[in-house]
Amino acid sequence: MLRAYEGYLEKGRFFPIGPPLSVRGRRRVIVTVLDEPPPETARENDRVWLYEFHRLAEASSHEALRDEDFPRLSLGRELLTFDDEG
Repeated sequence: MLRAYEGYLEKGRFFPIGPPLSVRGRRRVIVTVLDEPPPETARENDRVWLYEFHRLAEASSHEALRDEDFPRLSLGRELLTFDDEG
């Protein structure tokens, strides 16, 4: 059986277009490298996503964490706080 997968090769890694590859075991393959870069829209989408990720990470890096933000945090006892009250 012959199956063809389309994607991009970058730094020795294959990035498929569509669902991830599902090939089990060791298989003989034929790789055809086309003399064309990926469409700019794919690269631009990656840049936009990465920019938005970094923007959101930076925006949330100064938020104060509250116990209410983590509802599954339940140790079954009172939390110990180390303050100057004795």
